[in-house]
Amino acid sequence: MLLYSTRKDWFGNVRGDLLAGLVVALALIPEAIAFSIIAGVDPRVGLYASFAIAVITAIVGGRPGMISAATGAMALLMVTLVKEHGLQYLLVATLLTGVIQIVAGYLKLGNLMSFVSRSVVTGFVNALAILIFMAQLPELTNVTWHVYAMTAAGLGIIYLFPYLPVVGRTIPSPLVCILSLTAIAVIYGIDVRTVGDMGELPATLPVFLLPDVPWTLDTLMIVLPYSVSLAVVGLLESLMTATIVDDLTDTPSDKNRECKGQGIANIGAGLLGGMAGCAMIGQSVINVKSGGRGRLSTLCAGVFLLIMVVFLGPWLSMIPMAALVAVMIMVSIGTFSWSSIINIKHHPKSTTLVMLVTVVVVVATHNLAYGVLAGVLLASLFFANKVSHFMYVASELDAQTQTRHYTVVGQVFFNSADRFASNFNFKEVLNKVVIDLSRAHFWDISAVAALDKVVIKFRREGADVQVIGLNEASATIVDRFGVHDKPEEIEKVLGGH
Repeated sequence: MLLYSTRKDWFGNVRGDLLAGLVVALALIPEAIAFSIIAGVDPRVGLYASFAIAVITAIVGGRPGMISAATGAMALLMVTLVKEHGLQYLLVATLLTGVIQIVAGYLKLGNLMSFVSRSVVTGFVNALAILIFMAQLPELTNVTWHVYAMTAAGLGIIYLFPYLPVVGRTIPSPLVCILSLTAIAVIYGIDVRTVGDMGELPATLPVFLLPDVPWTLDTLMIVLPYSVSLAVVGLLESLMTATIVDDLTDTPSDKNRECKGQGIANIGAGLLGGMAGCAMIGQSVINVKSGGRGRLSTLCAGVFLLIMVVFLGPWLSMIPMAALVAVMIMVSIGTFSWSSIINIKHHPKSTTLVMLVTVVVVVATHNLAYGVLAGVLLASLFFANKVSHFMYVASELDAQTQTRHYTVVGQVFFNSADRFASNFNFKEVLNKVVIDLSRAHFWDISAVAALDKVVIKFRREGADVQVIGLNEASATIVDRFGVHDKPEEIEKVLGGH
């Protein structure tokens, strides 16, 4: 079974993975250079990182077909560290980021993705689509008409080429777009911005090295805050992207293995002189749309990237940025969940609000972690409020014995505890009160405190109180934290001490 799974991951889609890997490699180059510039380091730092991370995650990652490399979200977190302490400290931070992510994998923090609701994922996707599109705007402002013409032509090729018989389905249209526009720009000598204008491409292979810093506690304390931020943002983006690729390919992935894989990849990147990175939703979508499905596509993306920048640098430098802008606009359009706009009319307002808040926070802060955190918190509040309304208390009086029988149905926790207590009439003259909890569940100490309050108040009024039907889990928490059935505690409460 393991052998079959391994063969399928690596060799189940060889032609599609090879071509998709080539397209992704071409799209990775300008982004890796741009992210290096954002972080304030040499372009080779981003390019070497993208190579190392892609190759390593292809082997040890938990999501086949997902592309990981240097990213803008991570680059933004490095700016201050690089400015104040330099590249060597960034490499140490990258190594520590990897260690933290590996620990997170062993602690099974990937399982926390189950707490991220669908509306948060949709908001995350839409925000990333907007950010990807906004990142292309500098290439489309204050430029000649040639750039607009080439971008429009590129989009035309991307969307129309697949309709050609046979060849349209064989060759990925983004690759055709890049090759065609490069040929047109070179043949006609069109003066447009190219990949070569982004920065100097490295001419040598990366070498193994340890960061040249004093390995002391002071160094650790300098890089630790940055490493924690990088680890959290990197895992969030990677796990969210893995969820999206799961949906696109209709296949499952191992989120905890992905945490460990991202960590090992970042350690590898740091030892090869690269910056920390994570999964890239844009390139992952390009990979899937271009036919990439297995680990081979991710491996090829990293290997082709290194071969092209080191050995084909002069040719690569000729690629017009307009061609890559067209590819990224296609990614932006394909990433955005257009159905979420239509669903605004049909979905609950709370779901729509969670999605919109996630989008707004991510776009406003350019920090994916803040957006996801805001979305998860808001979704949790809405869920708690919704569940609390499913709790009610019914009652029945036996007039002959002056016994009131209360039946509690639903979930009792911090948000419904006050409503639970308010359903009891303490002024009624009764001999006995029976509280039936067989259809209720007590979740926390707020719920236990509410039960104590109800029982003690009835006893103060002279009624005999019997609590029945507690399920095992509820009984455990009530026995541990409750006081109504502990005479010494009751004495303190009733005695006013």
